[in-house]
Amino acid sequence: MSITTTPNSETPLNTENIKDSSLPRIIFLHGFLGSGSDWVPIARELENEYCCILVDLPGHGESDIEANGNPDLFFTKTVDAIAMELSRTAAPEPCFLVGYSMGGRIALSLLLRHPELFAKAIILSASPGLATEKERLSRRESDEGIARKIEKNFAGFIQAWYEQPLFASLKNHPVFKEVESERKINNPSNLALALRLLGTGQQPSLWDELQQNKVPIQFFAGEKDLKFVEIGRQMVNLCTESTLEIFSGCGHTLHLENRVLFVERLIQFFNKHQLS
Repeated sequence: MSITTTPNSETPLNTENIKDSSLPRIIFLHGFLGSGSDWVPIARELENEYCCILVDLPGHGESDIEANGNPDLFFTKTVDAIAMELSRTAAPEPCFLVGYSMGGRIALSLLLRHPELFAKAIILSASPGLATEKERLSRRESDEGIARKIEKNFAGFIQAWYEQPLFASLKNHPVFKEVESERKINNPSNLALALRLLGTGQQPSLWDELQQNKVPIQFFAGEKDLKFVEIGRQMVNLCTESTLEIFSGCGHTLHLENRVLFVERLIQFFNKHQLS
């Protein structure tokens, strides 16, 4: 089923529901360059217990993106648009939330701004943003350079993107060729704009808000993804309703590199004292 929700009236978000919407719901948010379809193999494993809601974030998959209004507000408007759609199609019980990388940053903001919508959340390989305006400005400048590379030579960018050390273990995984092919389907102009509007430099810092969180969170990080292992430890120190699990032998894309363990941990966490 497709629905539309908008960070503004011109940019609908495509969303697909896997299985019966009367089941407990999990909303999945993908990473940069991905789409909601990234989660389909996992959703198929969960379809007997959950309705999985797979969102194409702005500029990805079937969701368009337009830079209307203040670009500094786009990140928050995207978060609130997802929350509005969840509220509009409200089930009797709160739903579960899963977000990876860029989708993890959006998911964390969604959870902290609208905690009443969620029972539990899993955040993979993501951060609460950058703490200072100076850091955010530097990151925006860096992301602008990346956006221009996407626009100039998309195929070359994809190749260079996966040369980063955090993707080394993914490149050696059997699923990599399929992932790489799927990334090339996206529209490079849309991706460049998504980076400009939803990149880490555009995200409001969530570090202080973590301390007020009351919704149980599991943070996941890959053992080889040292940056996000450390960020995960820092988040857990601030957020009392959270734990961190480090996936042995995995990098940034731990849910792809060890899908069996990821699904096992997801079911354990979401089923434990479910919605009690």
